[in-house]
Amino acid sequence: MEQNFEQAALALRAVLKERPQVGVILGSGLGGLADRLEAPVSLPYGQVPGMKASTAPGHAGRFVAGYLGGKYVLCMQGRLHFYEGHAMEDIVFPVRLMKCLGVETLIVTNACGAVNRDFAPGDLCLITDHINLLGTNPMIGPNRDEFGPRFFDMSEAYSPALRELALACGRELGIGLRQGVYLGYTGPSYETPAEIRAFRVLGADLVGMSTVPEVIAAHHCGLKTMAIGLVTNMAAGVTEKKLDEQEVIDTAAARALTLQALVEAVIERL
Repeated sequence: MEQNFEQAALALRAVLKERPQVGVILGSGLGGLADRLEAPVSLPYGQVPGMKASTAPGHAGRFVAGYLGGKYVLCMQGRLHFYEGHAMEDIVFPVRLMKCLGVETLIVTNACGAVNRDFAPGDLCLITDHINLLGTNPMIGPNRDEFGPRFFDMSEAYSPALRELALACGRELGIGLRQGVYLGYTGPSYETPAEIRAFRVLGADLVGMSTVPEVIAAHHCGLKTMAIGLVTNMAAGVTEKKLDEQEVIDTAAARALTLQALVEAVIERL
């Protein structure tokens, strides 16, 4: 294992109270879940060797660990995006770091746009599969054999068992959940109406600028993975409304507590 992973793991172990069982990646405007952790400890990304800084709005840019639902959880309060200029290996670095620290289950959240006309802002959607239109793949380059094989199946990258668990938790909490396919797009410009029409033909229900690289890397290294998209807006051309970053942040804030309750319930039942 390369030195940077060893150094990064040492830096985090110095503040962690025990081995984290669950990792959570918190998307735009969704970092508040970290505030629910008991006995929290944190470490800014800048203090983790090999970790790049997050520059996206609404991303605090730090690891926060603590107890949630009876498990010791490590949260990424903010993620890295391709549009920030980060290399793919840097975007997936924290996912592999979680694996090194002993994480077994990864829950990924994001704010996304609805391509499916039946969806609406505020909907929570379990991602069942993805379409990678980022133009690259985080596994390009020499394979890291210590994490996983050169070629690997992606049929169940989004764990069916975890989705069933989330649906059961949603029913118990009275939280309605959509299910759909997420399309990863580079950004930072929002998609054009013509692109959204094409994405709908391809079978996409959601569109966003994250998640795909992290899930590929997580599946490669054997993490059981679930992803939840919070619909913050209808995609370009679905309505006449222009896309706006503030709408994303406001809708995420309005539905954050619901998403947090769902994630906590899932973690408790793992």
